[in-house]
Amino acid sequence: MGLVGNDIFIRFFKDGDAEDLLDFHVRNGELIQKYSPTFADGYFTLESKRQYIHNSMKLREEDKQYSFGIFLKDNETLIGDVSLYRVSRGSLQRSLIGYSLDHQYTGKGYATEAVSLAVYFAFNELNLHRVDAGVMLSNIGSMRVLEKAGFHKEGIERKGVKINGQWEDHQIFAIISDHN
Repeated sequence: MGLVGNDIFIRFFKDGDAEDLLDFHVRNGELIQKYSPTFADGYFTLESKRQYIHNSMKLREEDKQYSFGIFLKDNETLIGDVSLYRVSRGSLQRSLIGYSLDHQYTGKGYATEAVSLAVYFAFNELNLHRVDAGVMLSNIGSMRVLEKAGFHKEGIERKGVKINGQWEDHQIFAIISDHN
């Protein structure tokens, strides 16, 4: 089942998730796009989701990225995703984290639970030392998720990510392992 929390579990995407992932992205595309770099042509196709899942498996094998679906425990419905990406080894031992949640499930603590499970995986399975996140200043809900998951604010990255054609400032957050 993957990593299990109180109300949700996270597990790596598998081939059979492509249709559910497409449905999630179609239902939430406008919300996700508000805080994400512009989607590539063909993003909202079943083939693109199959390719994403295939690529995520390859990146996991290469120890570069770990992408999980977020599922409700009671009925195994896909309600979001969380990824540890840009995994760096050597003297860094860190990654970035990103996540999105179906708009109809926000405000229930599911994103915080998923982020916490992914951080547990980062520290206890990958033996990373640090996980970073960047959040657009207008995304107050995402900042609350990170703070509730134990991340701390580190500062503002000025015009660090191009979102919908505009270079956006991001609040930088981090969480550091206490045992490695």
